[in-house]
Amino acid sequence: MTDRASFQSFAGAALRIVAGALFAYHGATRILGFLATGPQPSIGSQPWFGGLFQLAIGALVAIGLFTRPAAAAGAATMAFAYIQLHWRIVTATWAFLPTVHGSELAALYAVIFLVFAVSGPGGFSLDRGRGRG
Repeated sequence: MTDRASFQSFAGAALRIVAGALFAYHGATRILGFLATGPQPSIGSQPWFGGLFQLAIGALVAIGLFTRPAAAAGAATMAFAYIQLHWRIVTATWAFLPTVHGSELAALYAVIFLVFAVSGPGGFSLDRGRGRG
């Protein structure tokens, strides 16, 4: 492997690990109250299930296990969140822009997870160890 390919593999793994870990952390703050800054949603509510999905999907993506299906589920979850929860119909002319309704993270996670759903886990993953990378 060339130095450039090695660096690309490392950079891709770093993105996967950090994005997955942050996604899992966000879910943990919701359902476990782990370092939460706001109130926890009630068990069984839609925000609670969203947090559960974030915790599970983020952990799988971070360790690189079942990366493609987990990332696809993460991309779908964030696209759903963007459309249902963040994209409010407002009177502003530019209402479709993420900055108007504070959904930059949902859009970014959707795209990052879509990339890993298509490209796979890359290096430093459990999937690669299982021969699935």
